[in-house]
Amino acid sequence: QVQLVESGGGLVQPGGSLRLSCAASGSIFSINTMAWYRQAPGKQRELVASITSGGSTNYADSVKGRFTISRDNAKNTVYLQMNSLKPEDTAVYYCNRRFRPYDNWGQGTQVTVSS
Repeated sequence: QVQLVESGGGLVQPGGSLRLSCAASGSIFSINTMAWYRQAPGKQRELVASITSGGSTNYADSVKGRFTISRDNAKNTVYLQMNSLKPEDTAVYYCNRRFRPYDNWGQGTQVTVSS
């Protein structure tokens, strides 16, 4: 049974930064393309960024140049460095596989960008 545990969210002012972490257990983490998703109130969950097992990355246009996804396969952990945060980045952030996401999503971590 895969477990995904996200952490690192919080309240930050516009222009601020946060670093999210996602620890994965119970799966062969290193071979999977992993991703960060987010869901804002009243909106569908959307893909934010992904990273392959080899470290190639992809970003949604809305976060390109501001967010950086990375991974540490030895720690079964994926990270999301978020800089220059905007109010529209406010959402619950989740990690999961990029392709065929696991059914059991984690609890997510709340990011609120507000002055």
